[in-house]
Amino acid sequence: MTTRHNRGFALVETLLALVLGLVMSLALTQIFITAKSTWLSQTSSASLQEDARFVLTKMIQEVRLVGMFGCLGSVRDVSLDAGFSSASQAPVQWDARQKSLILTTAAVGTDKSWHNWVIHTDCAKSATAWSRGRAPSLGPGEFAIAVQRQVYRFNEQRGELTLDGQPLLSNVRAFGVLFGVADSIQAPSIARYTAQPEPQLIRSLRVTLTLFDPADRTRERSFSVVGSLRNRVG
Repeated sequence: MTTRHNRGFALVETLLALVLGLVMSLALTQIFITAKSTWLSQTSSASLQEDARFVLTKMIQEVRLVGMFGCLGSVRDVSLDAGFSSASQAPVQWDARQKSLILTTAAVGTDKSWHNWVIHTDCAKSATAWSRGRAPSLGPGEFAIAVQRQVYRFNEQRGELTLDGQPLLSNVRAFGVLFGVADSIQAPSIARYTAQPEPQLIRSLRVTLTLFDPADRTRERSFSVVGSLRNRVG
C-alpha cells in the first residue's frame, strides 16, 4: 500500500513571501516616485530657462537697436504732440520705482504693425518722423524706418512682466536692469555698472530675470544677459 504525502506552504513561508513582495512593491513605487519627481523638476527647470531665453532675447534685440533712427544726426519731427522728439531724447530709461524698462527702438522683425512712428529718410539730406498712419508716400530715394516705444514693467504683486500693459511672462520673482557706462563721452569701453547713469555714458544694459515654479518642483533661477548699444544715446 502506497502512502501519499501532500506538501504545501507553511504559515511562516507564506508570511515571508508576502513581506518580501511588499518590500519589493514599496521599492519599485519609490523608484517610480523618484523618477517622476526628477522628470518634473527637469521639465520645470527647462521651462523656466526657455521662458527667460525668449524674453531676454527679445529685449536684447531691441536694446541693440535703441536710438537707431537712420543715418542722419537729426530728424525733423512732425509727429503728433512732438512725441518722437520726446521719446528719442531719452531712448533708454529705467524707472527703479515702477520697475519699468522703456526702450525707443527700431522695430524688430518683419511685423512692424505695432510701431509708434515711422521715419522717412534718404540717409543723405533729409529725415522726417511721422506718427503711425499719418506718413505720406515715400519720396524718391527714401526708405522707411519703423520706430516703437516698448515699456517692460514688472508687477511685483502679481509676479508678472508686462509689455506695453499686456502680460508677457508669469511667475517672475524679480526684474532688474543695470547700465554699463564709460568714464567719459569719448571712451568706448565700459568702466562700471550702475542703476542711474548719465545717458551719454551708457554703452550696454545688463538685464536680470528671476523666475520661479508655482508648483515648487524646482528652485527659482536667475537669468542675466548683457546687450551692447550700437547707437549712442543722450
